[in-house]
Order: sequence, then C-alpha cells, then structure tokens
Amino acid sequence: MKRIGIFLVRCYQVCLSPLIPPCCRFEPTCSNYAIEAFRKKGFLRGALLAAWRILRCNPWSKGGYDPVEPPPDAPRKSA
Repeated sequence: MKRIGIFLVRCYQVCLSPLIPPCCRFEPTCSNYAIEAFRKKGFLRGALLAAWRILRCNPWSKGGYDPVEPPPDAPRKSA
C-alpha cells in the first residue's frame, strides 16, 4: 500500500507541481515529506502525517525544518 501512496505523490510532483508556483513553507517540501512518511511509517500513518503537514502549510505558519522523525538530539516535549 505504501508504494501506491509514493506513486501518487510522484505523479503529483511530475504532473501538477510544475504548474503551481512553489509555496511550501517547510523543508523538506510537503510532497517529499509525504514520500518519507510513507517509507518510514507505512501507508495509513504516512497518509495521516502527510495530511497534517499539508494542513499546517499555510500563510500563517512559521514553517522551517520539519522532518518526519525529529533528530535524535532534539529535545522532547513533556506531557
């Protein structure tokens, strides 16, 4: 299933993305983030992470570096 998700994102990157001006506020881009999420987390969790990322990519978002998995030395948020 995750291959289907990756295939769909690649289709977007090749067919639609060149027609739209770049506007992603994050690094890696939302489509590259989605591919990484599918590879690391599987189809369902990857799709949820990608959808959440796309919802956060808006003019009111600060953006910046946002990997699928935080670096090992990143501080963890406490509950």
